Amino acid sequence: MTITKANLVEEVAKEIGPRVTKRDVGRIVQGFMDEMIKTLIQGNRIELRGFGVFSTKLRKPKLARNPKTKEPVNIPPRRVPVFKASRLLKGTIAKGS
Repeated sequence: MTITKANLVEEVAKEIGPRVTKRDVGRIVQGFMDEMIKTLIQGNRIELRGFGVFSTKLRKPKLARNPKTKEPVNIPPRRVPVFKASRLLKGTIAKGS
């Protein structure tokens, strides 16, 4: 099953209870995601203890081929996001808890 941002907002709102509206939880989740994106664009890493580390990695330029025309295509260097799960998260998932 895939969890969407709307599902996440709904679950967090249920967990918190009636003190905070779904709209407010949605703003908080969106703000959190926006800050993560800004941080990664700046080239910094995000460490969430007990969860994992988000960072970016530089992919080298490479020569690829268009499968339809077989012509070579230059792919420039680019930054891609990466996530490394913490040992605690890996252990929790392995236990199924």
